[in-house]
Amino acid sequence: MKPANPVLTTSFDRLRAFAAMTKPRVVWLIVFCAVIGMFMATPGMVALPILLAATTGIALVAGAAAAVNCLIEEHIDAAMARTRTRPLPRREVGVFETFFFSGVLGGVGLSLLYRLVNPLTMWLTLGTFVGYALIYTIYLKPRTSQNIVIGGAAGAMPPVLGWAAVTGQTPIEAWLLFLIIFVWTPPHFWSLALYRAREYAAAGLPMLPVTHGAEYTRRHVFLYTVALTFVTLLPFAVGMSGVLYLLAALALDGVFLAYAWIVWRNYSDRAAAKTFRWSIMYLALLFAALLVDHALR
Repeated sequence: MKPANPVLTTSFDRLRAFAAMTKPRVVWLIVFCAVIGMFMATPGMVALPILLAATTGIALVAGAAAAVNCLIEEHIDAAMARTRTRPLPRREVGVFETFFFSGVLGGVGLSLLYRLVNPLTMWLTLGTFVGYALIYTIYLKPRTSQNIVIGGAAGAMPPVLGWAAVTGQTPIEAWLLFLIIFVWTPPHFWSLALYRAREYAAAGLPMLPVTHGAEYTRRHVFLYTVALTFVTLLPFAVGMSGVLYLLAALALDGVFLAYAWIVWRNYSDRAAAKTFRWSIMYLALLFAALLVDHALR
């Protein structure tokens, strides 16, 4: 076990290092999508105790999964410029500390969900944790170029978790939200992988640009974005949303398609980076539009 870096002498530095391992920006997007699922599940306001308990529990388990991911991928993170400043490669925290930290976070989060929300949400969240932290990180990511596609199922679960938290059920509407994130995931991550391909190759990870080349990946970024456009129209097609959401989805899809087309036909690392950043904003705006539409209807 590597000792923690003695430079971190203050409690604040230590807390900041542990917080960084939870990948707060990723957790924020997870929680946001879960909250959208909660509000979409009911025509009125979500009961405050459920909202608080479910949000906290899902956030804690997501943070624990991120910490486990950092623990397992410490050697990979150390080899990549994008991740080598994370706490474990910098030895700001130790392996045992990270393991204990993730166990406490996950245990508290699952306990909250079981006791204050419902068992279904707890089990679904535990399954999501296993899918991301273990199946994706240990098995899929280092073995197949389709790691993002298959592993995307775990990342697409937050709206389903939110829906289950409020209703104790997971109807087709919840799985439509799952499908949107599932199809969004490949163009989102492959945009990043395109301009980080050398780093992934150096780390020995079989990301699509490494195994199939940039041209193949660029084409699939565009094709998945086309598929995403059709998928985002499904909530309107089944009567789950109204015209406001439809117009917002068409506008957001149009921008995403334009970015994806540039990545395919006029590639530059700068274009890929802009596409990656836009994809994050896209998902947040799309789900926000769905929520506003739902509230107004």
